[in-house]
Amino acid sequence: MEDRNRPVTGYPAPNSQPNGYSATAAPPPAGTAYPYAAAVPPHSTYPYQQQNYQYDAESIRRATCLRRIFAFVIGLVVIFGTVTFIVWLVLRPQLPEFRVDSFSISNFTLGNVSLTFTSEIKLTARNPNKKMKLGYDHIDTAIYYQSYSLSETTVAPFYQGTKNETSLTARFAAAGRFLEKAAVDGISGERGKNGNVNFNVRMISRVRFEAKAWRTRRRFLKVFCGDLVLGLPTTGRSGVLSGGPKQCRVGI
Repeated sequence: MEDRNRPVTGYPAPNSQPNGYSATAAPPPAGTAYPYAAAVPPHSTYPYQQQNYQYDAESIRRATCLRRIFAFVIGLVVIFGTVTFIVWLVLRPQLPEFRVDSFSISNFTLGNVSLTFTSEIKLTARNPNKKMKLGYDHIDTAIYYQSYSLSETTVAPFYQGTKNETSLTARFAAAGRFLEKAAVDGISGERGKNGNVNFNVRMISRVRFEAKAWRTRRRFLKVFCGDLVLGLPTTGRSGVLSGGPKQCRVGI
């Protein structure tokens, strides 16, 4: 009988065979099969991995589509810019020129906070372009003393051919127009020194540049005619422009 109190040594038990079977146990018959662990299926059979692969492919397609759209937009911008630059080189558009030829004021009466007068301004508008025509909408015109508006009027629309000069006339009238005390004091002070008062004229209009089939969109044209010195005698006679015609500043 086996002694249970005998310590375990880790060596094969007595009467064991080298092949690990007990001497009393019969070996298994020849051809005996043993079960093996199931083979791991390939990765492509896992549903979650298929979904991840489809998601990545969709992202790639979207990114490719966005890149193509972006490249198309950049191409359009480059083409449009190139065409515009070539047209500019060929046509060389220039801004029109404005000049004040005469400026007169009549019946000038200055009250405590009011102003009465009539005025006429003659101007010349010149188109310096050799290949482009100009089309003007109506021109809003105003007379200012410093930043104080004294009277406004409108000049009718007109059309200018290439290398053309057009004469314009703007007529103004103010009857008891309210004027701030600061403006009244300023005009009185200048007039009292030497009889001269410094005015300025401002104009704004929408203009279009045209060259055969090519046309630009209408742009706001701003004209400023400053340092228009008029002699305003206190005898009631008309005041006229001193120093001859004055060139105006033009911008868009």
